[in-house]
Amino acid sequence: MGDSPEIIMAEPRGFCAGVDRAIEIVERALVKFGRPIYVRHEIVHNTYVVNDLKSKGAIFIEELSDVPPGATLVFSAHGVSKAIQEEARQRGFQIFDATCPLVTKVHVEVAKLHREGYEFIMIGHKGHPEVEGTMGQLDSGIHLVEDVADVARAAPAQTEKLAVVTQTTLSVDDAAEILDAVKARFPSVREPKQQDICYATQNRQDAVKLLSPQVDIVIVVGSPTSSNSNRLRELAVKLGTPSHMVDSADEIQAEWFEGKSRVGLTAGASAPEILVRQVIERIKALGAISVRTMDGLTETIKFPLPKGLKIDGEDTKPLEHLR
Repeated sequence: MGDSPEIIMAEPRGFCAGVDRAIEIVERALVKFGRPIYVRHEIVHNTYVVNDLKSKGAIFIEELSDVPPGATLVFSAHGVSKAIQEEARQRGFQIFDATCPLVTKVHVEVAKLHREGYEFIMIGHKGHPEVEGTMGQLDSGIHLVEDVADVARAAPAQTEKLAVVTQTTLSVDDAAEILDAVKARFPSVREPKQQDICYATQNRQDAVKLLSPQVDIVIVVGSPTSSNSNRLRELAVKLGTPSHMVDSADEIQAEWFEGKSRVGLTAGASAPEILVRQVIERIKALGAISVRTMDGLTETIKFPLPKGLKIDGEDTKPLEHLR
């Protein structure tokens, strides 16, 4: 490392309210109903979190046919299509929906505008479970665009009533560029009153924008499947700072830090703080001396849990999990 090496931590970073809530739903279901609890798709996109819940008795599945009748099933934070909801009901599972309320808000908006005759342009990543869940709120009439080029190819049946919705974990700047292209092609398109990209995605990206110019390298703690974590790494690189995303401290390579004095550190919205601490220890072992946290927003948002998860005789403190 370079002279007087230090680690500068982004603020905010790590868990958001939707992730906190989703993990707590699975943990409470395990305490209240016993193992196993089935979870459709990774509850949140983080390897450590998923493995921790597996060790406590959660079983992660993609197909509902893999869940035995009468079992307790949790939908992941990313949300599910109407078809999955209906199939789960028909199979008679006890269902707890851990969909992030900010994703549910998008689903509600889609349903409402669909009833008013709207078609939709959705800005998002093909194959991401959140996109599949949102597009699956309707049988047809949602057209996915992943980039500006896709906008030119979109073919809605009509353009009088066209609305735009967005995956909640995109790059704010990329989404704005695609939205501009949508508005240029469909000038009367209806935008959401509040953008769909969530507060946590926005805040973590804003923090990286402040962090990147102050450091020689940015390390993002997050898993390869995590959309918002990938966007943080891309953003740092776009701002001219070398950046690496790591799933754990084991992935850190000494040569990244050669000649670099200031290391920026952040974590995606599904990455637990324990991993951040382990990464700090690893970078300290490579020579970093001090750690400081940037000034930044303090997030205070909390989302209520679904009914039916209160644990007998508990005070209302959250269960001790991966914070």
